[in-house]
Amino acid sequence: MKPIYVDDTLLVFDKPSGLLAVPGRGADKQDCLSARVQARYSDALIVHRLDMATSGLMVMARGAVAQRELSKAFAAREVKKRYIAVVAGRLQAPVKNWGSIDLPIIADWPNRPLRIIDHIHGKPSLTRWRVLGNDETGLNTRVELEPVTGRSHQLRVHLRELGHPILGDALYAPPDVQALSGRLLLHAWSLRFAHPLTGEAMAFECPALY
Repeated sequence: MKPIYVDDTLLVFDKPSGLLAVPGRGADKQDCLSARVQARYSDALIVHRLDMATSGLMVMARGAVAQRELSKAFAAREVKKRYIAVVAGRLQAPVKNWGSIDLPIIADWPNRPLRIIDHIHGKPSLTRWRVLGNDETGLNTRVELEPVTGRSHQLRVHLRELGHPILGDALYAPPDVQALSGRLLLHAWSLRFAHPLTGEAMAFECPALY
């Protein structure tokens, strides 16, 4: 795959929807972003992931030192990520421009890989969101999302709980909302972090195509 950005320390890619970030279980799940990248850049290492159905920006480290520093930055919430999604229905804009969804998430063990809201055992999970407008049909809403925490399926679960699941979401949307799009309309469009070697502020943008 051709990177959006490359230097001796890191690589940035635009992962397409439908491609795994890392290998899964089984011979049919070995094609993934990390395998494609490592075929060209043998020192490339995974730092974070996107769901298979989610498209957008991913950064990979070159070598163990860069991987350690970038992983620390993700763990410390020093990496700022923003997403674009189209959700079902007309979502009312928050009074102060940005709203927040603060609902704890836990794995739904009998139904993995699904996640659920659990106010007793769930891990703290916070998403900031704002309305960008309506889609071309006027019936659904385009939103920008900023995950403050990084739980698996966080954005998908939080929007479902808000009553506005993401179009094309095969895991969390009802069948009529799934049918509105041939893919999950969730795209990681903006990524900002400090360069792990130089400390320089790095900013990457990859607009959604919907």
